[in-house]
Amino acid sequence: MAANESVELTAWRDFCRRLEAVGEQLMAEPFPANAAVRAEGYDHMAEQVLCWLGWSIGYPNAARPFFMRQNDLVTQWGGPNADNAYRHARIDPTKRYRVRGRMHSCEEFILAMRAGFMHQEKWGTLAEHNGSDLGIGKGDEFEFFLGGDGTEAGWLPIPEGAVMCSIREYYFDWTEEEPATFTIECLDGPDHLPRVTAEDFAAKVADAVAGVERSMSYWNQYMIDQRAMREDNSFHGSFAQEKGLAAARYGFCFWDLGPDDALIIESEVPDARYWSLQLYPDGWFELADPVERITSLNDRQLRLSDDGRIRAVVSHRDPGVDNWLDAGGRKGGLCTLRWFWPLSDAAPEPMARLVNVDEVWSELPADTVRVSVEERAALLESRRRHLAWRFRT
Repeated sequence: MAANESVELTAWRDFCRRLEAVGEQLMAEPFPANAAVRAEGYDHMAEQVLCWLGWSIGYPNAARPFFMRQNDLVTQWGGPNADNAYRHARIDPTKRYRVRGRMHSCEEFILAMRAGFMHQEKWGTLAEHNGSDLGIGKGDEFEFFLGGDGTEAGWLPIPEGAVMCSIREYYFDWTEEEPATFTIECLDGPDHLPRVTAEDFAAKVADAVAGVERSMSYWNQYMIDQRAMREDNSFHGSFAQEKGLAAARYGFCFWDLGPDDALIIESEVPDARYWSLQLYPDGWFELADPVERITSLNDRQLRLSDDGRIRAVVSHRDPGVDNWLDAGGRKGGLCTLRWFWPLSDAAPEPMARLVNVDEVWSELPADTVRVSVEERAALLESRRRHLAWRFRT
């Protein structure tokens, strides 16, 4: 700190210097070297600044919590689910909270009480509840409570160590309907919170820049590590994320596609309430352009072959196949098969094989449905309209 410089200015200078350092790190390994991918990385970093500055400055207090929407069309990180809307609020195990709202077109949600975000030093899911387990379904108005000793009817205990409450809303049918509404209020909050001090501000911006640093480095390295465990253009087993949601299972396939390549994916249908195929670009583990390209298909959107198997195609050019996922000119990326709420221990064994995009039709069953350019454009427009509803302000 310079002589007579305020705590606030020193904190702000440090914030800016650390952001500059993150930008410099993007120019070197282990971050992607491809110029187009790097440009997306800087765009992603700017989104992370928005995300974590918003979380630390705008949503800092468990005594006056509000739900912050993340992993929407702007603030993506950590492999978000294309069928979700995510909300996070800070909570304190010593306090009690009321959560109210209306489901509207949302069919299911997962409430998770967590020790932190996955890229933070301390993280993990400590408690998990499904909306359906609470008797809440599509269109329902609801109210439930968090905290206390958990003995009162309708109250869910907050585990020791929980610092946040996360909601994942599920939209299986991408329709133009009102999305869910969630509110949270602390029942034990003070009458008035104290004004922000210089030390408070310094702590908040330090927390924000740490969020940017760790998100950028953690998820890039996560993608590198996961790819090193597999051969490109092939699946290798499945897994449940340690300390993640108990409901979740994943299968990963990293693609390496030339301009005329296509990856044909085939699998049994997971024995689960929900499953999907989704694409993520190298480096940043955000959704690959869900608005302008079809980069995800869930179990209600993807057409099964007559033999009951999943078959989909990932390529840069549209082969006219119904179950097409658009790689968008990205040479490399990650395709995930994810399934939630498994009904048994049986796991699918997805396969992938590389072919020329002009040979796709000869490699697929005769019952494969052909889609015209006009039909594809209409489908994409309907998806845009749904996303406009789901993520409206």
